[in-house]
Amino acid sequence: MSLYKRKDSQVYWVKISIGGQVVQRSTGTTVKQQAQEFHDKLKAELWQQKKLGAKPVRSWKETVVRFLQETSDKRTHEHDKMKLVWLDPYLGHLSLNEITVSVIDEIRQAKLKGNSKSTANRYLSFVRSVLNRAVSWEWLDKAPRITMFKEPQGRTRFLTIAEVQRLLKELPEHLQDMVVFTLSCGLRYSNVLKLEWSQVDLKAAHVWVSASDSKNGKALSIPLNAQALAVLTKQIGKHPTLVFTKNGKRIARANGRVWRNALMRAGIKDFRWHDLRHTWASWAIQNGVTVFEVQHLGGWSSSRMVERYAHLSSAHLAAAARKLDAIGYVSATVDVVEEGAVSL
Repeated sequence: MSLYKRKDSQVYWVKISIGGQVVQRSTGTTVKQQAQEFHDKLKAELWQQKKLGAKPVRSWKETVVRFLQETSDKRTHEHDKMKLVWLDPYLGHLSLNEITVSVIDEIRQAKLKGNSKSTANRYLSFVRSVLNRAVSWEWLDKAPRITMFKEPQGRTRFLTIAEVQRLLKELPEHLQDMVVFTLSCGLRYSNVLKLEWSQVDLKAAHVWVSASDSKNGKALSIPLNAQALAVLTKQIGKHPTLVFTKNGKRIARANGRVWRNALMRAGIKDFRWHDLRHTWASWAIQNGVTVFEVQHLGGWSSSRMVERYAHLSSAHLAAAARKLDAIGYVSATVDVVEEGAVSL
């Protein structure tokens, strides 16, 4: 029978034989008329491929299987799988040729509900990446145009010294240590939470993060100042592997209820744990550290991510501005003649 249902499913399947080759495929529908249309279309395509040498019509599911095989070493492999699970209701029943601009727009609007534009853009970018792979395999002639949302400027929320002091008073000791360490070296939340003694060299005063644990995919070595070293020294002997613990046990989450309640008691609003990193970068810029230095200390992949802090200080440009003094284009002093007028 060319059209049938499996015992464990209400969805219709097709079984087609072309030139001795048997093809079995799910129609993706429980409606018999729609299943029959799928059958007829598929049979015509298979005949064209066999008799006329037409290019096979590839499905989204076929494409993602090959994509996952080729990208199995990606650091974000598991996250890619999660994205594919979410995308499946929109793309799982389609061939590549059926993924049009209107389908992409449906995904754009669906992902935007309850999420930020940046989150929606990450999913759109992922779809584009998969489709571009299909083009490179010659499974697809041309990928549909995918328009991204315009994202707001990155956050520059940071705390004052007084706010940090208030916050520290409201936190338990294990979170105090993690906050002070983050403000001292700018390390990302996940890297602080999972920091191990094997990554620490107290004598050389630095810690390192492997490429697999770094957001930009590059190994990172971070020099430690006196405050960061003092926090690390305080943790010695608490756990054989992990640096930061609570009562000698792993900390599952540092930015949960205890953190939020401490912020509330300290009178600090609209502040996330990641903003501690923004605070570190802001304080560094305000105290004369250059954008280039902050970029490399913080492990940003490009200076563009750090330039959001540049307006906080122009000290690093002062020497450049003073170089114009040597030109000497004014030959006389400027004297005030009367209010609102000058003469040379």
